[in-house]
Amino acid sequence: MLLSVVMTVHRVQGYLRAALESVTGQPAARDFEVIAVAPADGGVDLGIAREFEARDPRVRVLLLDRPWDRGAARDAGAATARGTYLLFLDGDDLLLPGAAGEIAARLRTGRPDVLRLGHDSTDHWGGTRPGDALPDARNQVLRRAFLEAHALRFTEGPYDDVVPVHRALFLAADAGTLETLDRICVRHRLRRAGPSAPAPGRAHFAVIGAYERLADETGGDPRVPAARTAHLTAVLDDPGRIAPGDRAAFFRAAGLPGSYLAHRAREAVRAVRTRARSAVRAGRKSLRARVMKAVYRADLHRPLDPCLAVYGAYWNRGVACNPAAVYAKARELVPYIRGVWVVSSRHRDRMPPGVPYVIEGSRAYWRTMATATYLVNNSSFPGGFTKRPGQIYLQTHHGTPLKTMGLDQLPYPALTGGVSFERIVAHTDQWDFSLSSNPHSTEIWDRVYPSSYEHLPYGYPRNDVLCAATPERSEKIRAELGIAPGSTVLLYAPTHRDYRTGFLPRLDLEGLADALGPGWVLLVRAHYFYGRTSGTAAGDRVLDVTGHPSTEELCLASDALITDYSSLVFDYACLDRPVITYAPDWDAYRAARGTYIDLLSGAPGDTPGAVATTEDGLREVLTSGAWRAPEAEALRVAFRARFCPYDDGRAAERVVRRVFPVRAN
Repeated sequence: MLLSVVMTVHRVQGYLRAALESVTGQPAARDFEVIAVAPADGGVDLGIAREFEARDPRVRVLLLDRPWDRGAARDAGAATARGTYLLFLDGDDLLLPGAAGEIAARLRTGRPDVLRLGHDSTDHWGGTRPGDALPDARNQVLRRAFLEAHALRFTEGPYDDVVPVHRALFLAADAGTLETLDRICVRHRLRRAGPSAPAPGRAHFAVIGAYERLADETGGDPRVPAARTAHLTAVLDDPGRIAPGDRAAFFRAAGLPGSYLAHRAREAVRAVRTRARSAVRAGRKSLRARVMKAVYRADLHRPLDPCLAVYGAYWNRGVACNPAAVYAKARELVPYIRGVWVVSSRHRDRMPPGVPYVIEGSRAYWRTMATATYLVNNSSFPGGFTKRPGQIYLQTHHGTPLKTMGLDQLPYPALTGGVSFERIVAHTDQWDFSLSSNPHSTEIWDRVYPSSYEHLPYGYPRNDVLCAATPERSEKIRAELGIAPGSTVLLYAPTHRDYRTGFLPRLDLEGLADALGPGWVLLVRAHYFYGRTSGTAAGDRVLDVTGHPSTEELCLASDALITDYSSLVFDYACLDRPVITYAPDWDAYRAARGTYIDLLSGAPGDTPGAVATTEDGLREVLTSGAWRAPEAEALRVAFRARFCPYDDGRAAERVVRRVFPVRAN
């Protein structure tokens, strides 16, 4: 075996899949292996690694039998490696396309002890910058026998690769076995949060000690001081590593040449520019908004109310979705926590009688936002607010991600006009908890909303009612909708198209109803972006239910779901009822928006049931019975297993008990 890629796997669930695919997906990597080293108590990322191990014999998972430490993980992986050479990557690195072939060719022809690789990095905005000249484990391929002969080991704690990588470079240079591959091979994805993200703090002072050890182990090699100065200066100048208040102390401890005053001057210039930008933005706000914000700032000095929670859903459209289920369960388990909803003035008529609410932007709204201890939303609160110390923000989300979300939308600028990704990231920084409906969601949220919140793998509270479905409940809802007993009810719920204005179903609803004949009823549910009506003709067999207050009740009333790319498909799977994917514009949708799952692939776990891409095909699926055939059922079972593992009817209870102070009886 030519090359063993030792990949550390620790809290990289949003990045690991791409990292593993970047190696295993290259044709030239047939003579490679990947050793994924993970902690024994690993979560979603360990599950991803196991998934690759099960389907690719080149991938092995190794559990670290001690508390997590990246240096120890790298050493453990190297000890079990079978390759002639070693490459150490983290779970948020990528081996770029074509790199495997060029690395393999150079190793076979040049036979170096150390091969230096070109590298770069990309930030969470998608911007790429060239790699620096600092040695790093990820941009060196090392001969395994060479490491063993010189007893090169990674150290514990931060900057674990400083000593072994520099020693390897020095030894190989002296022996004439150091080579360089002048090609960008490795890309490091810089993270805003997580163990590999640079967090300011005195932990980074450890780099000073790392170079002291390097000097000791090399007997004072004259090449060490230059390498030390370059690395320590880079750490000092990185605002993500050394906090402003610690920079003078770091400068003194590092013994860097020159004056620290130059660094302070650069910081002062940056601060002036930041204040100037803030002043310009403030000058654009309306007078009323400025007045409200001034009053709000005064309210921020009021004490937080430990018994006040504020809720919002779908950009202030009323009581709905996961926040509604959490609100209901909180009234049961923590009745001493008063819940208040935020609603826009145009949707206030949707508020149920007796449910407290405030109108967005009002004086009462800002007072509530300033003093509530608990914040619960499936989107965001309006107007921008300052999250205070002591406030607890639960982001429930409102669907399993099928289409690209968050920062993954950056490659699709035509669809995100007016979207501020800076604001998205700032909003993410306010979260304390992010609710996940399944491991797939955790993986995506972790990457596209990068921050330091806690994932809650609890399932969706809004689906609790689906897990507790009874025939009696379904019949009651049908009766309220005026549906005759014994009818076969199909819920047609397509999603929003970013590239289209207004609801325009690519389906002749009346024609489909005629083809199906008596005894069939179509419920038409347009996306909430289109308002409260689908604009379709209504009749006895085609009912417009867009304005119905509960999507969950419509699911309970139906026998099957017809949808395209709506995240409703993941919720509906909880019912274990047939799902028909009707996707006449699949290629256009994927090209315009991007998707994480190929619903039309027919692969178990990806496709929830029968598939149609034309109206004739949909009619055939329904009239032939293919929509509930054994093949469709088998796909549904696999889909449920992948996307509904947490749904047991108790998600809301788990959320309330984690977020709110539930008193013992």
